[in-house]
Amino acid sequence: MDDADLKISSHIIIPSTEIDMQAIRSQGSGGQNVNKVSTAIHLRFDIKASSLLEIYKERLLQLKDSRISKDGVVIIKAQRYNSQVKNKEDARNRLLAIVNSIIILAKTRRPTKPTKASQKKRLNNKAIQSRRKSLRGKVENE
Repeated sequence: MDDADLKISSHIIIPSTEIDMQAIRSQGSGGQNVNKVSTAIHLRFDIKASSLLEIYKERLLQLKDSRISKDGVVIIKAQRYNSQVKNKEDARNRLLAIVNSIIILAKTRRPTKPTKASQKKRLNNKAIQSRRKSLRGKVENE
């Protein structure tokens, strides 16, 4: 899965040539190899130059995501693991998650009205509760 195409769905595939991955040195603690081995991955995916359909490009560019630059480039830095192979897979999975988030559209909510029976039931319950609370008042002795 190292340099394979990224399969989003059965009909949407991002070719590996459109995904630029560079190995960089990880930040933070890492023991003896921290200054010698480049295990972190810097993934760049240019939305505008990609082979995605125009509607998907527009949706990606409209996303309010800090990983998408003003130029329309998705930038992902993967340094979760101590292995370069695992970080590459992690970066690709994170790109996959971003693209999947715009492909599946949420259904628009159609406003509905409560039924007559549910309105009647609600008002009956309110009346019962009101009677119950009114009986909790002070008892006057005559």
